[in-house]
Amino acid sequence: KVGTYSLAVAAAHHKIPFFVAAPITTLDPSTASGADIHIEERSPREVTHVKDVQLAADGISVWNPAFDVTPGALITGIITERGVISKSPAQQFDVASFISSSSTAATATATSA
Repeated sequence: KVGTYSLAVAAAHHKIPFFVAAPITTLDPSTASGADIHIEERSPREVTHVKDVQLAADGISVWNPAFDVTPGALITGIITERGVISKSPAQQFDVASFISSSSTAATATATSA
């Protein structure tokens, strides 16, 4: 979603902790940083038209990203259905370890039930 970055900046300015809520399925443990995320671009028509009525000038340049990327430095934690991913002492999110450990814990709980 577009808009998370600006909310994180506002929270940081006011010294308010900022958490991201995301399902585990949206986290990619092989992605080292936000700079590695490919941002899907949506159709410019979504911005220039309402139904079939053109609102923007002909030939206008449009960038319509499907989402923005919030730098990890602005994020306090990532809330998932398996718990909260907190930063390491090095101020990094170890998503791969969290997914691995929470997956093991979920399997153990399901097996003992």
